[in-house]
Amino acid sequence: MRRLVQFAETDLAGVLHFANYYRMMEEVEHAFWRSLGSGVVISTGESHISWPRVATSCEYFTPAHFEDELELRFTVAHVGQRSVTYQIEFMRRDERLALGKTIAVCCSMDKGAFGPIAIPDDLRSKLMASMTATSQS
Repeated sequence: MRRLVQFAETDLAGVLHFANYYRMMEEVEHAFWRSLGSGVVISTGESHISWPRVATSCEYFTPAHFEDELELRFTVAHVGQRSVTYQIEFMRRDERLALGKTIAVCCSMDKGAFGPIAIPDDLRSKLMASMTATSQS
């Protein structure tokens, strides 16, 4: 996904504020789920599934600035029984600016309560296919 750094996302020095990397990580994650024909909240009849994050990190190498065009490279790094690990590279042309990681757990959201569940087979297949596609490109 490509996007420009907006003025409101920067600090007084015109540098992308660190918290906005996490917003962009979520933005590209939502785009990923849409590309699979799904979303981060999935309704399956009476059941609802979501992917709360249990760990996130972002390592910064060099700053992004107002109006930089960023390419966010999203990959599925690992698929477990109940969790998925994403990696997001923040690129400006061929320069890596930051590397974000997120671990999300597949959870049932029935009656407002979260509870971890095994990743349903159809979703697991899509996640595994995206890992294979990424490793071949």
